[in-house]
Amino acid sequence: MLLMKIFRKKNEKIVAICDPELLGKVFSEGELVLNLDKYAGFYSGSKVTANEAAKELKDATSINLVGENAIEVAKNLKLIKDSDIIKIANVPHVQIYKI
Repeated sequence: MLLMKIFRKKNEKIVAICDPELLGKVFSEGELVLNLDKYAGFYSGSKVTANEAAKELKDATSINLVGENAIEVAKNLKLIKDSDIIKIANVPHVQIYKI
């Protein structure tokens, strides 16, 4: 299962997906910080399967992914490649903006 939240604003659809076990934690490495405690509200939405998440990613205008399982959904859809992924304290994170 994944946590997914969708934000809609005019013609934009922002999809945030997080592996649930990461929510509420803070990861840091050097100057990089991934604060999933402070920003828990951004990611904490509905519990969904990978297939449900994939359907929503297909027409998203912006995507935020945190965690191995969340990242795998986007990789399977060929939305990202390994070089797009940053790791903070070994936790993968990707932001995608479609222009």
